[in-house]
Formats: sequence, C-alpha cells, structure tokens
Amino acid sequence: MAFKKSIFFWRCFNIKQEQLINEQIRLKEVQVISETGEKLGKMDSRKALDIAIEKNLDLVLVAPNGNPPVCKIMNYGKYKFEQAKKEKEAKKKQKVTELKELRITPNTEEHDFNFKAKNARKFLQDGCKVKITVRFRGRELNYVKLGEDILNKFIEELSDIATPDKKPVLEGKNMFIILQNK
Repeated sequence: MAFKKSIFFWRCFNIKQEQLINEQIRLKEVQVISETGEKLGKMDSRKALDIAIEKNLDLVLVAPNGNPPVCKIMNYGKYKFEQAKKEKEAKKKQKVTELKELRITPNTEEHDFNFKAKNARKFLQDGCKVKITVRFRGRELNYVKLGEDILNKFIEELSDIATPDKKPVLEGKNMFIILQNK
C-alpha cells in the first residue's frame, strides 16, 4: 500500500525540468543571485546550495554559458507554474486561421459555381483561408486547362476580398489554389 502512495505522490509533483537545479549543478564556482535580485558574488556551488536550502528555496542554473556560470536562488516550482501560466495566456491571444476546402469538378455548372463562390466568400469573411480543389476523374485529366480556367474564375469572382497564395497547382489528379483575406 505504501508503494502505491509513493507513486501517487511522485506523479503529482513531477516537474519537467529544462534547467539544472540543486544537486544537479556540478560546477566548481558560480555567480549567485539572491531571490530578491541582489548579487551575492562568486562562490563555491556547494556553499550556494547550502544558502538556498537554508532559505527553503532552490538553486537554479540560469546562465550556464556565463563566465562563471550564473545561478539564482528561487522557488523553482513557483517559477515553472508562472511560466506555464504565461504560455497559456499567449495561446489564448493567438489567432488560429482555419482552412476550409471546397471541391469541384472541371465541368461544374454555373449555379453550382455561384453557390460554391458564395460559400467561399462567407468563409473568407469569417477569417478562414479557403482551399478550392478541382478533382479530375478518368479522362478529365486530359483537360487540365478547364480546371485551371474554373480556378481562375474563382480568383476573379472573389478578387474584391481575397488573394491567391500562388497560381493553381496540379498534384496527381487534383488541382488547387488557396485563397486568403486581403
């Protein structure tokens, strides 16, 4: 039973480390900065670790390439928590653009074309990118020019609100373009 409790405890407080902390620092001499930000000067890493333990904090290697390397006395768990919180906030503010795809054939009729163009316009106004794909089946692959013409017609129809990333591209049996807001 005690074994299960120790595993549970270990899993709850497992912190992913990117920096060396406490006993992992095996350097002879380090520059030490206190938790308030004042420089304590150069000292033996063992002595710096003793100071950190005395204050119930961690010794963290923050600049390993310095001469001598720089260590800071801080609460590493709290530091990692604040870093994770900042990353989460940055993700919230990040705008993700979605890619919507419309599929057509080279012999799409006028009404179907207008319907697809209307949907593409709606997607573009919502802030999405639109990928328009022309699928060639069987002998339609001999008439690649028709597919290119219909894609150019889409570009022309939506030119007031969108621009293509590049010219129509043929990949296997599909030709496509990607439109994005101006």
